Amino acid sequence: MYAGAVSMLLTALTVIPGLYLLHRLTAVDAAPVATLPFESGWLPEQHALSRFHVRWYPVTVLFLAFDVEMLFMYPWSVVVADLGVAAIVEMFAFLAVLLVAVLWAWREGSLRWV
Repeated sequence: MYAGAVSMLLTALTVIPGLYLLHRLTAVDAAPVATLPFESGWLPEQHALSRFHVRWYPVTVLFLAFDVEMLFMYPWSVVVADLGVAAIVEMFAFLAVLLVAVLWAWREGSLRWV
């Protein structure tokens, strides 16, 4: 009755440790400098999990707003010819809401850098 689930569980319990063992046997022991992430050839000056200045957060939120806008616009562009005028009206309503959000952010000073 549960043969498929039990076989998948046994497979997972053997494959995963096997892959870890294979990694341990074949991994190259590199120096820490060779494994550090580089930014355009420069050594990192701070830890990757360090805190960012608060002025980056509004910029990030605006980027996400425009990124989500593009997520909606790509599928819309595929079906706009089939849906007709209603799809165009809905997209302009969506863009109007985003424009209001950008104007509000501008008024609040989120677009000022200093």
